[in-house]
Amino acid sequence: MLDNPTGYSDRLGTPGYGLPTRLPYVRASLGARFVAYLLDILFIFGFTALLTVAITLIGVITFGLGWTLFAVLPASGILYSAITVGGAGQATWGMRMMGLRVVTPETGTRVDVITAGVHALLFYVAISTFLLWFVDMLFGFMRSDRRLGHDLLLGLAVVRAP
Repeated sequence: MLDNPTGYSDRLGTPGYGLPTRLPYVRASLGARFVAYLLDILFIFGFTALLTVAITLIGVITFGLGWTLFAVLPASGILYSAITVGGAGQATWGMRMMGLRVVTPETGTRVDVITAGVHALLFYVAISTFLLWFVDMLFGFMRSDRRLGHDLLLGLAVVRAP
């Protein structure tokens, strides 16, 4: 293992099996993150439309009782991000298209669903007002690793996917 220049583990049961033992920290550009966000808006719109149709059908079948699920629709963007970022792909569909993923910067491990949901919630809170969005983006422009304010609060990083 010491003579292995690739940094890949070659045994089951060792930390980082199949992954580099040291995270090749390659920062993601803010431009790629912005394009991924624009793509994700389209995916969230489609996800919300599917939820709307499903809830409508459930409401008809349950004689209106299922329509209480419409309260979930405002959180559809957070649900989308929590499921996709917290899943095996470590990225939303827009991030995957741009070659990005979300990791913990120290270890490069996957983010759990709750942390991914809180990350999305903080992002949507930040873009809801100009001042919070400006401060969030200022962190990204000032730091060499291009981590935004909500990334720093949760100890996450968006990196290029290998």
